[in-house]
Amino acid sequence: MALTPGVIFIFQQLPIPALIFLATYFLARSQPVAAWTPWFLPAWLLALLGTLLSFPVRAFIYVQLKEYRHKREAERMGARMAPRLQGTKMGNMDQMKWLMKCWREGYPGDGIWEIMNAYGYTVDTHILWVDNIVTIEPEHVKIILSTDAENYVKGERFRFAFHDVLGDGIFNADGDIWKFHRSISRPFFTHARISNFTLFEQSATDVIRLINERMETGMAVDFQDLMQRYTLETGTAFLFGSTIHTLSVPSVTSSSLPLPYPLPPSSLPSTPEQSFATAFHNAQEVVATRERRGWLWPIFEVFEDKAKVHMRVVNAYLDMVLERAVERKNVKDAERERLGGKVEEEETMLDHLLTVTSDPVLVQDEVLNVLIAARDTMASTLTFCIYFLTQHPEVAKKLRKEVLSKVGTEKCPTYEEMKEMKYLKAVINETLRLLPSVPFNVREARASTTWPSSDPNEKPIYIPAGASVPYSVMMMHTRKDLWGPDAEEFDPERFLDDRLKKYLLPNPFIFLPFNGGPRICIGQQFAYNQISYLLIRILQSFSTFTLCPDAFPLDARPPKEWAGKKGRKGKEKFKPLFVLTMCSMGGMWVKAQAAADGADGAQ
Repeated sequence: MALTPGVIFIFQQLPIPALIFLATYFLARSQPVAAWTPWFLPAWLLALLGTLLSFPVRAFIYVQLKEYRHKREAERMGARMAPRLQGTKMGNMDQMKWLMKCWREGYPGDGIWEIMNAYGYTVDTHILWVDNIVTIEPEHVKIILSTDAENYVKGERFRFAFHDVLGDGIFNADGDIWKFHRSISRPFFTHARISNFTLFEQSATDVIRLINERMETGMAVDFQDLMQRYTLETGTAFLFGSTIHTLSVPSVTSSSLPLPYPLPPSSLPSTPEQSFATAFHNAQEVVATRERRGWLWPIFEVFEDKAKVHMRVVNAYLDMVLERAVERKNVKDAERERLGGKVEEEETMLDHLLTVTSDPVLVQDEVLNVLIAARDTMASTLTFCIYFLTQHPEVAKKLRKEVLSKVGTEKCPTYEEMKEMKYLKAVINETLRLLPSVPFNVREARASTTWPSSDPNEKPIYIPAGASVPYSVMMMHTRKDLWGPDAEEFDPERFLDDRLKKYLLPNPFIFLPFNGGPRICIGQQFAYNQISYLLIRILQSFSTFTLCPDAFPLDARPPKEWAGKKGRKGKEKFKPLFVLTMCSMGGMWVKAQAAADGADGAQ
């Protein structure tokens, strides 16, 4: 039976308390000391009291010594300590409780914005006495991701908290293991591979069929569910060679899709794909909560590993995917031997992975990490693109006009035609700017260093070794001093007009939907192609899109008190939910108007 994270944590903390207990016990039993102790206090009770008292004493000494060392080191480096959040409770526990409430109930960035408005765009939340230096300064993010990337790693704390879900996959790895995963993935994102759109077409056709079927019933369709099905099908086809059929007939029809509120959930049994999606989301919530609770998170999981119950469902689904891949590999083994092990053009990434490692855990970790990128991140961007088209019909009209003028009403788009669609790329970029699929990320500093201050008159900011350095591209993407006074508005034209030259081109690190530096997303162009392809096919078939707020579950609707708030929070008509990636709570319920012909969009 595997030990829970809480039990492991307790055992890791035991050696020093055990030594203190034994030392106190034998000291209390010694004749000189025993003469001074009350007869009614046995030695074991004195030892226990001494051990308990040692915890706050040790913590106080540790915190004070660490503070002293950091201040001395900062002085030697000619730097200053980062502005530090000042709570009213010990260890900023009140601030941790407030930030957890903001994460569960608020809009992404709630709490952090309030702190930064008071302390600046780089601040140490210092929760539980841990250096947690949050930044949304482009210069600092550039240092983390690019110019000094070797000094910023995922770190042991992150890997421990996320290991149940991410394992040793590429999103949870550092050093040689990360390089190994990167080297496996890179050959499969060549131009020829990512420009092969045949694997997108059948899935896109099924998406359009299901939308039409649902529109015939007069009910809204959950676009988020459709986009997740689409990206899972196309992602598994591209990466593993055999698709997971989540859209195809006869098993998937409009009646098997989620139903809008207030209709009850479908009585049909959950498919393996639906069970996988639910379990994986729940597991992500568990590990995201761990990260936000800081280094004490294992205490909340003494009696059970809260992620494992969900990961059993996830792993069972992955076993099915791997089993199919192994069958394909066995068929190709003879041909592989004839070609001397060289990667073939038709070989999939999973085929190649199975030739370079026989470790089933490593294979499964890599498969799951790639599925996160292939399914969750692209599905969220497609969902949010459709959402913005419901809110900005003038953008939808202009985008459809471009699609019809370049491709027509029926033809499948080519890579060359996609490249010419500047407005389409701008719409996708603007969606990624305001609602990036990964709005927050984190690294850990390996060695002490400094960051330049935004104010040239101030000393640089000291970053101690071991500090956690979270950063938010979502918050950075909406700073008015970086993007202009309309930074919080949806306007794709900013990627085409003079604002591009004024803001983005001089400072490209203000826009990082795919990260940057050595760990930049290698599937970036594949993502653009996949998203563009489906949007084109949808716009060929439908002319207008309408959000249906009444179709959202009651708990998934934006609270009334959000109305009129500053920033995107006061504008959004859905409730964003962020765990590892961002999605819409309760789905994205939309109605689409079928296009009678191409005339309305081509004029």
